[in-house]
Amino acid sequence: MSKLYNIKNWTRQNLREWMDEKAGSQAKVQAFRADQVFYWLYQQRVGSFAEMLNLGKETRKLLEENFWISSLKKADEQHSQDGSIKYRLLLEDGKSIESVFMPHTSHNTVCVSSQVGCGMGCDFCMTGTMGLIRNLKTSEIIDQVFAVSADLPKEKTLRNIVFMGMGEPFHNYKNLMQALEILTDEHGFNFSQRRITVSTSGLLPKIRSFGKEKIKANLAISLNGVTDEVRSKLMPVNNAYNLEQLMKVCREFPLESRRRITFEYILIRDLTDSIEDAKGLIRLLHGLKFKINLIPYNSDPGNKYQAPSQKQARKFQKYLLDHDVVAPLRISKGQDIQGACGQLVVTKKSQSEINVGKIQLLATEMES
Repeated sequence: MSKLYNIKNWTRQNLREWMDEKAGSQAKVQAFRADQVFYWLYQQRVGSFAEMLNLGKETRKLLEENFWISSLKKADEQHSQDGSIKYRLLLEDGKSIESVFMPHTSHNTVCVSSQVGCGMGCDFCMTGTMGLIRNLKTSEIIDQVFAVSADLPKEKTLRNIVFMGMGEPFHNYKNLMQALEILTDEHGFNFSQRRITVSTSGLLPKIRSFGKEKIKANLAISLNGVTDEVRSKLMPVNNAYNLEQLMKVCREFPLESRRRITFEYILIRDLTDSIEDAKGLIRLLHGLKFKINLIPYNSDPGNKYQAPSQKQARKFQKYLLDHDVVAPLRISKGQDIQGACGQLVVTKKSQSEINVGKIQLLATEMES
């Protein structure tokens, strides 16, 4: 019996090429059928090939003999007072990830994960305590959008997708890009590229590659410090790619008109929230097309850092606004359900497992 492939791991181009090859022996199978399959999968959200009514019996039979259609089981969900919902989704191998639905007045957003755990080891982030367990498959990224969408009433749709959940998206670059291709495909989810944001801790080789891609999703960079000393304390990636190198790559990053790089900056009491830090931020980003998302640190009982006072956060923001810097103060949604920025975590891992994750990180970077 031949191996069945998860069809959600395939882009439409992959499927067209496969169907084109099959057309030699199956005259009725033509590449344009891939467009129809994508329509049924991603716009009609069907769960079986039998439901693809405008495909001939032979085509459906061929699909059933070679592919299967995946989905993610919801193992748990928690509802926040602000309307956010955090989902724990169960993967095929028994591991879990978390995704978050975030409602806004004018739109709805889903925050998706790219890895089980994370190997970046950021000192303020709970996900980092898991270590890097494994990358998510393209289908597992895509199926998070399915899982969250399934709960929404028809009058509500997802408008934005942010890759800001568990993991470093650029560590899983190939599967990330395949997922973006499916998400933005006119026959697939048909999301606008302007409505998708990919956040990275600052993997410079992958930022360069991302700037050359045909898909122009928004780039966000976790900055979180204006000196190498502070940023390295918070984010070990800064030891490999320091601020000077990061700013150079950002200045070289190709941006379409009216596009900006978003810099995420976490305000931590007595570490990153002073007016001197605000001045340093302006100096550091001078000459770039950018905006800053200010994120007050989401305090956790197990972490040594504290959130800034509301007064200090507003003072920091006002200094930036007074100097013509676009700097919304983002009050993270889902804090009461541990669903906010830096709070996603499924299981605690032993220190030895975390170290394995960091070794895998170094190996990945050496291959870049």
